[in-house]
Amino acid sequence: MNPIASPNRAFALDALRGLAILAMLLSGQLPFGEHALPAWMYHAQEPPPGFQWNGLLPGISWVDLVFPFFLFSMGAAFPLALSKRMENGTSSVKLLWFVLERGLLLGFFALFVMAIRPYTLSSQPTTGIWLLALFGFLIFFPILTRLPDKWSRTLKLSIRGLGWLAAILFCAFARYPDGSGFSVDRSDIIIIVLTNMAVFGSLVWMLTREQLLPRLGLLGIILAIRLSNMPEPTDGWVHDIWMFSPLSWIYKLYYLQYLCVVIPGTIAGDLILNWVRSTSIFAEEKSSSWRLISIFALMFSFVLVLLIGLKARWLVGTTFLTFALCFVGWKLLANPLNKTERLYQKLFSWAIYWLVLGLFFEPYEGGIKKDHPTLSYYFVTAGLAICVFIGFSILIDVFQKKRWLQLLIDNGQNPMIAYAGINNFITPVLALIGADNLLTHFATTPWRGFWKGVIITLLMAVTVSFLTRRKIFWRT
Repeated sequence: MNPIASPNRAFALDALRGLAILAMLLSGQLPFGEHALPAWMYHAQEPPPGFQWNGLLPGISWVDLVFPFFLFSMGAAFPLALSKRMENGTSSVKLLWFVLERGLLLGFFALFVMAIRPYTLSSQPTTGIWLLALFGFLIFFPILTRLPDKWSRTLKLSIRGLGWLAAILFCAFARYPDGSGFSVDRSDIIIIVLTNMAVFGSLVWMLTREQLLPRLGLLGIILAIRLSNMPEPTDGWVHDIWMFSPLSWIYKLYYLQYLCVVIPGTIAGDLILNWVRSTSIFAEEKSSSWRLISIFALMFSFVLVLLIGLKARWLVGTTFLTFALCFVGWKLLANPLNKTERLYQKLFSWAIYWLVLGLFFEPYEGGIKKDHPTLSYYFVTAGLAICVFIGFSILIDVFQKKRWLQLLIDNGQNPMIAYAGINNFITPVLALIGADNLLTHFATTPWRGFWKGVIITLLMAVTVSFLTRRKIFWRT
């Protein structure tokens, strides 16, 4: 192989984030009711046909991977984003403000994205509701879009001010089916968790930068607090701080347990950062394609084995097969030939650790579950996220097939537009032009319903890709 130029961005991380956000959108478009798909197409604890939550039902499905994959990619991005600001001379105070500002914007996003959803505004949206939902989506752009540096400060402040004024007026005059107006208790729980992770995950990395042991120590403390309160809480001062929340609509200590995914992400992010900083990456001639293809296939084999085995409850066989795959991967990566393979070796060592840790925790709390999340769930999904990242990186950075994953990369660089747009852009537009009725008439069987969801998700993905390629990004 020829020398490969040093990357200036970890596109595989963007692809992982893009996979997570698009899979999240697709899972929300799957058919329910009489046209339901097989149980493995839904959250494992909310199976068809009733879709009632069953906290005693163990196992995970592909749908249960999307949120921890997004959290992991968020954690891995902290070292890349924050270290760049540190190297540019940003003071600690300004860096702290940047983190808090990001948290405030995400908190606003969690409130406003729920407030403008058409089915939040009305159980049976009319043309007026669809247009109002579209208007709410457009309000995000002047508030969140990264404006060009060459624009004057006055112009930027004016645009931001108009956006915030429009958001305030929307919240002041909006009315909901129960007759109420805007409320902080009406928010998107997924974004609320991301808000907490953006703030506390950033602070954890900043406080333990280049200090792995203190970071793992913090993870241990979080585990101790978590174990003291779940599955059954125990009265005492640990339980008191677990329950304490000065602003319950945006913060609960309960949310910090998701750092069990974010902190492994930051460890991977440190390794990726060192790799990105490399002056050059040489793939030597003796680095054979079959070996890299084997590693690529192995990484995605972990996903299939663990999803199928844990859902079917083939616990002993799944565990031993996973250990065997870990051994095969360790052997394949035992003698790295270049900086990229050394990155894979280090990342995979951590993947082995998180997977093994998660599998040993599997019997605890009645088996692995996404809801309520178990310790096994956090660590198994963190390990799987590393495996998928390695697979994507082989495709992008080694085989130079970035264009194959370009749609994922574009959406991974602009995930919040995708998250808001699926309900407030694609759905209203399809309803206004009558295409929604055509898709509904098409989706007369479960798998046709699936393809309807794929079409809607692809429309959103292409829209986000269009905006990304024109450098229109939201700051969150």
